[in-house]
Amino acid sequence: MAVGQRAIRQREPEPKTARQPLRQEVVDGIKAYILRNDLRPGDPLPTEPALCEALGASRSSVREAIRILTALDIVEVRHGHGTYVGRLSLSALVESLTFRGLLSPDDDFQVMSDLIEVRELFERGMAERLVSSLDEAQIARLDAHVDEMRRAGAGEGHGFVEADRAFHTLLLAPLGNDLIGQLSAAFWDVYVIVAPHLDVFTREHEATTIANHQRIVDAVRDRDPAEFAAALAEHYAPVRRRIEEARARR
Repeated sequence: MAVGQRAIRQREPEPKTARQPLRQEVVDGIKAYILRNDLRPGDPLPTEPALCEALGASRSSVREAIRILTALDIVEVRHGHGTYVGRLSLSALVESLTFRGLLSPDDDFQVMSDLIEVRELFERGMAERLVSSLDEAQIARLDAHVDEMRRAGAGEGHGFVEADRAFHTLLLAPLGNDLIGQLSAAFWDVYVIVAPHLDVFTREHEATTIANHQRIVDAVRDRDPAEFAAALAEHYAPVRRRIEEARARR
């Protein structure tokens, strides 16, 4: 009998873990409701009591599920107005990547390297489409960003980096792809964290970076996808090298 009592006592903590599937079921239920009703970002969700009734869940479970989905940007709570379908952005991924870079001195280099690979994959993989889609006004703005980089220089605060970021954001604009745009933004957010570890950005690095950006613009103006891809490869190679050198030093 004592053995049986001990066995029961050993099983007593289980309700804490048994609660997990219920929470996940509510999360999945809200996502299923959004899909089933073909809702779009900004569309309203049912009230909390209605969700409780529809999902057969307690108010606390629904509130917890809403908090989880809000963190993932699947749901947006507008206080005083209600709950809506969120923007469905990559904000959670961006937060995770930037925090990972802050949390671990080793991870920040790996995150940076991974994002550069993804960025180059997008830009080079879409070479023909980008070269044919960028219009004359956009090409002129790309030229203007290169001029901004020349004026700012590496030693003039954040002007150089801001112009570089604006250049690549504009370069990807014709794709009209939010996913690619957000991953590109994630790269720059992580770059701000990692850049101080990449040694001094010399005048030689600056001149090479500017020249490579100008080569990219010239390739777009000439509508030459092969030259465009080659210019991008030339642009990213030294950045990769500097990351590996910084990682080796650490």
